[in-house]
Amino acid sequence: MKKTNHNEPIHPKNRAAGHEALDVRLEGLLQEMMSQKMVHSALVAVEKMDGSFRWVATAGDAQPDGSPLLPDTPFFIASVTKLYIASTILKLHERGQVGLDQPISTYLPQALIGGLHRFDGVDYTEQVTVRHLLGHSSGLPEYLEDKPKGGRTFVDRILEQDFVFTIEDILDAVRELPPHFPPQPYDKPQQKVRYCDTNYQLLIAIIEALTGGSLHAAFTDLLYQPLGLGDTYHPGTRADAPEPAGLWIDEQPLHIPLAMRSFGDLVSTLDDMLQFMRGLVRGEVFDDPATLDLMLGHWNTFGVSLNPVKLSPGWPIAYGLGMMRFKIPRPFSGFRAIPAVVGHSGATGSWLFYCDDLDVLLAGSVNQLSAGAVPFRYIPKMLQAVAAAGV
Repeated sequence: MKKTNHNEPIHPKNRAAGHEALDVRLEGLLQEMMSQKMVHSALVAVEKMDGSFRWVATAGDAQPDGSPLLPDTPFFIASVTKLYIASTILKLHERGQVGLDQPISTYLPQALIGGLHRFDGVDYTEQVTVRHLLGHSSGLPEYLEDKPKGGRTFVDRILEQDFVFTIEDILDAVRELPPHFPPQPYDKPQQKVRYCDTNYQLLIAIIEALTGGSLHAAFTDLLYQPLGLGDTYHPGTRADAPEPAGLWIDEQPLHIPLAMRSFGDLVSTLDDMLQFMRGLVRGEVFDDPATLDLMLGHWNTFGVSLNPVKLSPGWPIAYGLGMMRFKIPRPFSGFRAIPAVVGHSGATGSWLFYCDDLDVLLAGSVNQLSAGAVPFRYIPKMLQAVAAAGV
């Protein structure tokens, strides 16, 4: 059995009976998670919003050399960062700096985005809005995973040889790829959506254009300082930060520091992630707490993916504006009632979710590029454990 590290001693005399049983169940799920193929390490946190229950533990090593993985070890949160990007865009929207239904050409120069969305001979670039990007309804190509004719995917190139890339490089790659559909109209009850990192690279460019600085500076001003997030940062921006937990791809350590700095995704800790989600759910992230409703107000479900190794999430996950909703359909849960969660996951098996029905926060990662689906197998089991314990 892999060694588990808790953030505090778990003594029976300090835990209610229901809490003790839940501790044991969550420990079992962590060990089961570690038994999955290709999972070398894991960090997991389950916490009630009111603080009446908290369980935080890790398993495995932080690095291939056996460095200890601790509950406060920072780790790469991958596309969980989209929650932070969307929150920043919506804060700028509150302040009148960006309109959700404005074309992206309002904020980004033609030299950058010209000819970006050409579908069936028609250039739709001027019709792509900020809302399209937030909700993955733009139809733009996925710069990381879509494969150009006769070429290799962007992610394959990175895995073969680490390199620095810019938004200009990303959009040059996008122009070589066919879009998947035109930007979707808003007057339909449902829009076609396809998960696409290109959308959020463009949102990063909009944030930097509007604030006149780096994404790190914008996050520091709009998110880190107001919420007290002292251990969340972009790779390369904190010389004093401890080394993040190592990433893996299958059985090999993944070392791509140049690309990690280029993605725009964050490093964080379990406590900081929980603090961010707590602030988001409570309406503390925004000037107007009702702004959160924009993220949750309209859900579109992703299509079914026939490729189990894809980095992008699919059915039955639904997407709002920068927010995922995950709920297992009853026929697939043995007709057991498992509540929904909202939040986000990442391609490295990272997750940050909130369950309203149980008022519980869940955060973690397995630090494995080939294990993006792992959270969706174990979050329902964690929710069932919490519900059964009645905490």
